Parts: sequence; structure tokens; C-alpha cells
Amino acid sequence: MSKRDYYEILGISKNASDSEIKKAYRQMALKYHPDKNPDNKEAEEKFKEAAEAYEVLSNADKRKRYDQFGHAGLGAGAGANGFHMSMDDIFSQFGDIFGDAFGGAFSGFGGFGGGRQRGRNVNRGTNLRVKVRLSIEEIAKGAEKKIKVNKYVSCTSCHGTGSKGGSSYNTCPTCRGTGHVTRITNTFLGQMQTSSSCPACGGEGQTIVNKCPACIGDGIVKGEEVINIKIPAGVEDNMQLSMSGKGNAGARGGIPGDLIIVIEEIENENFERDGKNLLSNIFISISEAALGTSIDIPTVDGKARIKIAPGTQAGKVLRLKGKGLPSLNSYEHGDMLVNINVWTPKNLSREEREILEKLRKSPNFIPDPGDNERSFFSRMKEYFAH
Repeated sequence: MSKRDYYEILGISKNASDSEIKKAYRQMALKYHPDKNPDNKEAEEKFKEAAEAYEVLSNADKRKRYDQFGHAGLGAGAGANGFHMSMDDIFSQFGDIFGDAFGGAFSGFGGFGGGRQRGRNVNRGTNLRVKVRLSIEEIAKGAEKKIKVNKYVSCTSCHGTGSKGGSSYNTCPTCRGTGHVTRITNTFLGQMQTSSSCPACGGEGQTIVNKCPACIGDGIVKGEEVINIKIPAGVEDNMQLSMSGKGNAGARGGIPGDLIIVIEEIENENFERDGKNLLSNIFISISEAALGTSIDIPTVDGKARIKIAPGTQAGKVLRLKGKGLPSLNSYEHGDMLVNINVWTPKNLSREEREILEKLRKSPNFIPDPGDNERSFFSRMKEYFAH
């Protein structure tokens, strides 16, 4: 089933400003918030759907890719929705948008957010970037690649918690569990108050009693993962696709980063790409150009036979409809443009040279500017008949 348009989900236009996007998301999120719709699966799905739309449209880079390439430019190889955030992740990332609508915390939804206080940092893993090389044929049909990625993964010894044997946590004495500290500085303008992440607990509001020796309390260790990447047909060189949640794991159960896939197009000896169209050069002999012929040429789907009409001139371009590359977000296909080159031999035998000398001296082979093509080739046929 195709995914809904993000702008449609939030009820905004494609020219909406950042403030309009934020306002629309807040209205949707408050309407379908789990606390207001207990045990309502439909409302929960709409809540997640709105969060997904906001997660993309509030990010300038992701919004640009979405506007240009649609859903295919964001979640190649992702799950059914291309979205991997849990309810807890949504509250962690976008909780401040709700303001005090729910008492400054999120309770009453199966424990999601109930233990979190506003201001705490949520650990997020860093993004990873990989380059995938594709041939023209793979771009034309789409491709599936398996790659091994070296990355930070969740520690199996402590299940990503960072604590040894499931030990408890203490409230950070420096920030008293808030995750941030406030400093007051005297300046010539008066007192200035600044707030920053707590240096003692890294903004988490709590400290581990006994750290896991395998990960030294980070909850993540160096590892690797084999990732299956599905590349849609029609991608372009240097295009970036994103797989949510396939980057480095977040410390102590945090949100994983994304895997950014950079497309590298392998040069093809038969074709040159121009958007959806493919350009091809073929060479024919002088006699083939004069008398006409049929030849097989390579395409992304195999070979195709084209007809060279008698009298074809060098530089003529033949168009093969629909033999180019598919469009990324539609069923349209580009064309294949075949440029005809007439090959002039460099090394001639004595017999070949004599034949060409006769042709050069013959008035029948000197085109008259006022002559038409039909009468010119009629004389050619008469010459060859003798």
C-alpha cells in the first residue's frame, strides 16, 4: 500500500514555513495523543503517522530530498512504513512541542514517557554513510545489495543499558535528575542565565551504579551488521537514500542513527546518461549509410534491431521510445537516442582506393545543391547496376 503524502497528513501546503509545520504537527499530536485516546489503535497510528511527517518536514535536508524524490528518497530498504521510532522515541525527540498540555510529562500510556522529565538528553547514535556502486542496468531495474557495515551495536553483555548485572541507577547529584544545569553569570548588562547539558551525567539525569565492563557503561560496542539494501529503479549518481535506524546504536538504549546510502553510477561503454534518456553512438560504413541496413544495438533490456534508411547522414539521431531509464517516482520511461556516425576507413587496399577514385571522378556522386535525394540515389543505383 502506498504511503500518504506528508503534507497531506499534516494538512499543510508544500510552501508551509517551519512555524506552520510545527503548529500543524502540534495540533495533530494533541488530537491523537495516547493520553486522550486510551486503547485506540487507530489514534495511535495517526499519532505515529503525524510524528513521521514532522520528523521529515522539520528537517531541511530530509524535506529537500522528500520534495525532490518523494518517499523513495528517504527510506530505501526500510520497513513497511520506512519509520522505526517507538512511542518513547517520539516523546523524547518532540516532547517539547506539546508544552504543558499534558502537565509537562507524558504519563498514562503504558509507562511511555512517564519516567522522563523534560530537559533530559536522549542519546542518539551517529549516522553512517556508505557508497553503493550501480551499473546502468541495475539502475534501470532496481537492485538489492547486501553490505557489511562496521558500526557501534548494542552491548550484548548489558543489553545496551551500560549497567553490570542490571544494577540500579542513581539520580545525578549535580543536576538532581533534570539533565541540565543552570549558570548565572554577572555581566555589565546584569546577570545572564544560561542552561546547558549536565557534564556529570551527559544530560541523562542519572548515573550508573556499576558500569558494564564490556562497554564501560556506554551500552554500545564496536561490531558489524549485514544490511540488505533495496535500491529503487531510476536513482541518479550522487543521490542519497536513507535507511532509518541502521546507523550507529545510541548509547545506553538511545535512538540509533540512520544509514545514508550514496549512489555511485558506474560508467558504461555503450551509453551516456542524460537524466532519464540514454545516449548511444554507433558507427556504420559509407556503403551502409548510402544503401541502408539493419543492425543490432545494445540497450538496458538487451539488444534491439534498428533500421538505417538509405541515405542516412552522419549526425542523424534516431529515437527509441521508452528505451531509456525509468523515472524514480512514476511509471514514465525516458528514451534512447542513437547518434549515427559514418565511419571513414583510414587504410585502403589498392582495389578499394581504385573504387573510391572512380566514385570521386564520377559526376553521379557529386551532390547537386538543387538535386533532391531521390534522384541522387537513383543515379547511385544505376551506377552500381553497371
